[in-house]
Parts: sequence; C-alpha cells; structure tokens
Amino acid sequence: MTIKRNPGMALNLDWIESIQLNKSAIERRAATLGTRRSVKKQNQVAWLLKAITLIDLTTLAGDDTEQRVKRLCAKGKHPLRHDLIDALGIADMHITTGAICVYHDMLATAAKELAGTGIHLAAVSTGFPAGLSPLHLKVQEIKESVKAGADEIDIVITRKHVFAENWQALYDEVKAYREACGEAHMKTILATGEISTLRNVAKASMVCMMAGADFIKTSTGKESVNATLPVSLTMIRQIREYHERTGYQIGYKPAGGISKAKEALVYLSMMKEELGNDWLQPDLFRFGASSLLGDIERQLEHQVSGHYSAAHRHAMG
Repeated sequence: MTIKRNPGMALNLDWIESIQLNKSAIERRAATLGTRRSVKKQNQVAWLLKAITLIDLTTLAGDDTEQRVKRLCAKGKHPLRHDLIDALGIADMHITTGAICVYHDMLATAAKELAGTGIHLAAVSTGFPAGLSPLHLKVQEIKESVKAGADEIDIVITRKHVFAENWQALYDEVKAYREACGEAHMKTILATGEISTLRNVAKASMVCMMAGADFIKTSTGKESVNATLPVSLTMIRQIREYHERTGYQIGYKPAGGISKAKEALVYLSMMKEELGNDWLQPDLFRFGASSLLGDIERQLEHQVSGHYSAAHRHAMG
C-alpha cells in the first residue's frame, strides 16, 4: 500500500474552532471496546503477529548504552524465539518490529545494526520530553538526527501554545519541524496527559495535521498519564475527519502504558472499526512500547504449549 504523504495545508482557524466533542459518548464508546469482542486461538495468533510488526521498540532511558541498543536492535530484527517461529510455522513471514526508537546519541549504533533490514529508525527530538529548548536548537536537533540516519523523527509540541489556544504558534512550530525533517517522516507527540482536555487534544491534533504531520502520537511515555482509549478515539476521529476533507491519510501512534497483548488487541480492533484495514499497517499505525513485545511473545508461547512461561524467558535483549 502506497501512502500519499501529507503535505499539510494552510491553517484554517474556522475549522479548528468548529471542532466539537461529546465527552460522555466518547467515554462510553471507549468503555465498550475491550468488553464486546474476543479474539481466540489462531485468529489471536494472527492479530498478535500483526501487532509485532507495528511496534516501535523503544529505549529512552538516561542509562542507555550502546550495548543495550544493540540488544534492542537484535530483538527488533528477531522478535520471536526460533522455537516459537518453528512451532507456529511462520519462518517465511520474516517478522520484524516496525521501528527502533532511541535518543539522538544512540542513532549511529542503531543505524549500523539495522542497515539493510528495512526496519525504520526513529529518534525522539525537539528537546524531548518537555520540548522547552529554544526553537532554533530544536530545529537543528532534527536536522542532526536525520543526518545521523533517522528516517522518522518523533517531535514534541510546546504545550503552552495549546493552553493559550495559540493555534497559529503551534502551527508555525510544527511546520518548521516538518521542513527540518525533509524526507524523514514526522510523528508529532501531543503529550495528551498534559494538555488537559479532549477538546484540546482534538484541536491540537488537527493543527498538527494541517502543519504536515505524518503521524500524531499521544505521549512521550514520561507523563503521569499516557495513552488512553478516550484520547485515542478523539485523535483517530480527527484523523478520519482530516482524511475525509483532504484525502490524506495520517498515522496514529499510542505510546506509554501499553504493555499487555490484550491491550494491543483492543487498540487494533478500535483502529479497524474506526478507520478501516488501511490503518492496520506500519505506515499508518504504531505502538510506542518497550515491554509489549515480551508479553506478546509470552501469549504466543501459551498458544503453542498451553502454559504461561515466566516473563524473564522473553527478554528484550
């Protein structure tokens, strides 16, 4: 599937101000997502394998080392143990994660490890996670990360623009980031746990898409509240509105707090029901996660053996 890249558009303040939400309806819909459906046996295996291909396998710790990143890249290239691959009969699928996501300082190591694999390399940027560095430094940081090998850049917005409803400032900022990204795709992190309301989330989502975002993303993973289903519904419905009006498909990345295979299945079913099968591909949907892959591998082993193994048997590296 070829995705036409979103070129952005002029900021339309009338469109932004017309955005309305029914918070109660969104919360009711979110509450039913994990209760009305159940995927079992071989169907569950297929969905979990799909989820692996959508993971941005991430390490964003202050004590990251080159060795840790090398191990993470090895896990991204070979996310399942060989005995599980053989038991499931999926060797010919050559499953990998969607991307490896690291700080700028680890890009050289990750780029070397991922060369020729087709796995995307993402860097967090623009003063991640708070985004409070001077603008010119944030723009330069993006350029340096692209130069170092990142083909995806996860940027953070300045939250005060949302609080002040200064949509022009937010638009100008994100547009500058998009220009700095060049050919690298830009994932725009809204820090939804910090911008307070679903209405803020909806309006910020739309402004960022107008400014040229390729993806919109919930969280840095560093906030006290990260991805939630009500926030996700709000964001993907703005994606649907943008697509209906412009014809451009924008990706979605929930990040932070999604650590269980069962949760991943709920997000996948939500994407299928709200946006359709196109959004079940790595070009339009990613999980930002560090521990989700381990639980998916554990669930797949249960499908093979009938028993749950200890978590340490499914390490990230």
